[in-house]
Amino acid sequence: MTTYSLFSHPLLDVSACLEGGRIKTKARGPISFLPKVKSSLEMVDGQIPVLAGEELCLSTWLPPIPSPAFSRFVKSQLMATLGIRTPDQVTISITEECPNRCQHCALPDSGRRMKLTVPQVTGLIDQALDLGTTLVIFDGGEPAMYKELSRLVSAVDSRACATLFTSGAGFSSSLARELKGAGLYAVNVSLDSPRPCEHDAMRGRAGAYDDAMAAVESGLRAGLLVDLYVVLRRENMSLLHELHELCRKVGAHELTLFEVVPTGRWAGREGVTLTRADHATLRRFVEGAPQPRIFSVPEAMDRMGCFAGRSWLHITPAGEVYPCACLPRSEGNALDEPLKDIWRRMGRLPYGGKMACPMRGPI
Repeated sequence: MTTYSLFSHPLLDVSACLEGGRIKTKARGPISFLPKVKSSLEMVDGQIPVLAGEELCLSTWLPPIPSPAFSRFVKSQLMATLGIRTPDQVTISITEECPNRCQHCALPDSGRRMKLTVPQVTGLIDQALDLGTTLVIFDGGEPAMYKELSRLVSAVDSRACATLFTSGAGFSSSLARELKGAGLYAVNVSLDSPRPCEHDAMRGRAGAYDDAMAAVESGLRAGLLVDLYVVLRRENMSLLHELHELCRKVGAHELTLFEVVPTGRWAGREGVTLTRADHATLRRFVEGAPQPRIFSVPEAMDRMGCFAGRSWLHITPAGEVYPCACLPRSEGNALDEPLKDIWRRMGRLPYGGKMACPMRGPI
């Protein structure tokens, strides 16, 4: 049985192994009984990893073990117990360009054809890494349409992992291989339904489903970790089993489930977020699901609270810095002032760590 060291320090030593294909953690040390330490381990215990070999990959949303990025991530979690915030996950919308018109888009095209330049993005990456970031996500628009994308990926050094959020449009086999060579760790392919016509209707474009499935295949062939990213609404809650089966069928490593937020194009809409009954259904489904791994963001928020401005931040194509992509409240422009100053100001926001998303409210 292979044992993986998650963290080793006189105050805390954490290891993990696989039992029946699921992760079993073991913690020792004086601070192993702290509530936040135990809560973090509960997020891992019993989970199915996306990959286990010489490296253990818990999720497409976490760096592999062992790696410098994962060591940094664990240290940031320990610092969080002392009240010291780290932007573990930074999403950068590098361009507004996109062939889709998604009904639930949180960051719709402004019509000004905004995009960040290569020097601007690489400068932001450097600043984020200096702040302790361990996951840099390239977002859009459709980031696969950004011609210099591989240059951006290569700017993310060993302190973090680079991932890509795509609808599949433009994510060709050749681009997947190029990005893998530049150091891309994983690709998150967004999907609204396992049924092509329903997915295309949500995306506002015929052929969007085929693009998403082609992106999954291209990513896998290039040797990338592949995640299917689903935004849950009341309308597609009945498709959980179909979505998971599709994920298994196409060979994706993980299925991420996120709850829709009434923002962007869906701002002000009522009756779209999940009900208490929906959340209960989701918990039961995740608990009983076999491989492939499921990452439920609503479940993570139930355990850890809102991550906005606490361990996440988002940068728009105009350089505006939001607490997260679904909370369009600018705390400053990273093209005008240091990112660290904006991050410091975010510490005063009232909702970081609250159990309810500030854009959804309590369920």
